[in-house]
Amino acid sequence: MADASRFHAEREAAVSIASEAGSLLQAMQSQARTINFKGQTDLVTDADRASEQLIATRLEELFPGDGMLGEESGYSAKAQSAERLWVVDPLDGTTNYAHQFPLYAVSIALIVNDVIEVGAVYVPTLDEMFSAERGEKATLNREPIVVSTNDNLRNALLGSGFSYNIEERERNFEHWRRFIVQARAVRRTGSAAYDLCCVACGRFDGYWERGPSAWDLAAGSLIVTEAGGMVSDFRLRTFDPFASEVLAASPGLHHQMSTILSD
Repeated sequence: MADASRFHAEREAAVSIASEAGSLLQAMQSQARTINFKGQTDLVTDADRASEQLIATRLEELFPGDGMLGEESGYSAKAQSAERLWVVDPLDGTTNYAHQFPLYAVSIALIVNDVIEVGAVYVPTLDEMFSAERGEKATLNREPIVVSTNDNLRNALLGSGFSYNIEERERNFEHWRRFIVQARAVRRTGSAAYDLCCVACGRFDGYWERGPSAWDLAAGSLIVTEAGGMVSDFRLRTFDPFASEVLAASPGLHHQMSTILSD
């Protein structure tokens, strides 16, 4: 288990940088957007790129020996040889942002020797900063958070998302149909990072998705586990943020949700 203070400076840096990036996104929100397509439905805006450049610059200033994986820029030159990798989503919820739907997030995680050690997710429009360090309590605006104690799927509020890949979207229809008739309700926010944080603070009892990327999942998954939740793939195998499949839930619902997802 990591020393309790081993990555305190990195956690504080992630929180500070995510907050600064979030402020930039809010400042740009009312301006005219330059929007391009990375895929059939996958958008990227000038705000995504500006936020990622800010984050990359701050990380380089503070941790010049580290590598970075950013959604828009990919792996940095140092990423292949560095033991420490910052995984960054500068604007999780780009479609929301482009349509001025007020829910999006900045997500920053630090992976050291393949272990997620630090995570910060900032939701600018709500002024909510979620963060965690491995072995330490997850927090929302510096206050400890815990996952739901619900163990009854009938009483559960769940979250999910649909991939930009059309084929993956179709595969999720059956899962959505099953949960919508067995749970109290299912929501889609448009931000995987925020969905995971909703599990961490007990707003959602569980969340599943197939298709998100490491930058969507790395920070939020750590925040869930440090809030007492469970994170895996659909079949309860060890979670891998690069595997594009995630199931996060309260301990009482994790296995129940896996049974439905893996059937």
